[in-house]
Amino acid sequence: MNDHESSVAQALRLVTTLFPHALGAMLGGSAAQGRATPRSDLDVAVLLPDSDTSRREVIRHEGRLAELFLNTLADVPEFFEWDRARRRGTVLFIYDQGLALMDPHGHLSRTREQARAVLTAGPPPLTPAERERSRYGLTCFMDDLVDTPPTNRYEQLALADFTLREATHLLTAYHNAWTGIGKWLPRRLLSADPARGKALLDGHQAVAERADPAPLAAAAEQVLDLLGGPLREGYAQAWRTLAVSTTRADRRR
Repeated sequence: MNDHESSVAQALRLVTTLFPHALGAMLGGSAAQGRATPRSDLDVAVLLPDSDTSRREVIRHEGRLAELFLNTLADVPEFFEWDRARRRGTVLFIYDQGLALMDPHGHLSRTREQARAVLTAGPPPLTPAERERSRYGLTCFMDDLVDTPPTNRYEQLALADFTLREATHLLTAYHNAWTGIGKWLPRRLLSADPARGKALLDGHQAVAERADPAPLAAAAEQVLDLLGGPLREGYAQAWRTLAVSTTRADRRR
C-alpha cells in the first residue's frame, strides 16, 4: 500500500470508528491529492444527521493529526454561506476537489453539488467601503516598506508580508476569485492572475533574499492601478463603519 492509499484508508477508519452514524465523508487537502508527507494532517469533512451538532475539531487518530469539519445536513447551506463570506471557501474546496470516503445514501453527492454551485458563483464582491479601506491599507504598507531601511530587517520583512497579503486580497477580489492564507495564498493568487500574482510573489522573495523592496512595491502599485491608484490624502472612514468592520474581522479569525 502506497502513502496515498494509506492516507485514504486511515481517514476512512477514522470516520467509521468515531462517526459510525455519518451520512457521508470527504477527504481533502494534500492527502486527497496524493501529495501528503508523513507530517501532513488529514482534512476530513463529515456529514452528520440533524440530531448531531455542527462543529470543527482537531484530533489525533492512530498517531496522526486530523482536522475535522463536522456539519449536519440542515446546517450545510448556512455553513457554506459563511465559508463563502470569508472569500476563502476552505470547506467548499474540500467538497469540490476532495476524495469521497463514503456516501451510503447519496447525501455527499448532493452536498458536493451544492458546494460546486457556490464556488461557481464566486465569493462576494468587496463593498465600496471595503475596497477603499483595503486600497488605503495597501498604500500605507507599500509606502512604509519603501521607507524602511534594509538594515531594519524585522520591520522590512513584516511590512513585506502585509503588503503581499493586502495586495492578494485586492487582486483576487478584482478578479472575483477566491483567496487563501498560508500555502493557499500563492496558489490562489497565481490562479487568479498569473502575471501580476507572480510579480507580487517574486517581489516578496526579493525582500526576503536581497532586502530589496522595489520589485514588491512596483507590483503592489500595479494592483492599486487597477482600482484607481494609491490612496493617501482624501481617505475617510466613519467611526461606526470602522467599529462594525473590526468586529466582523475579529469574528472571522
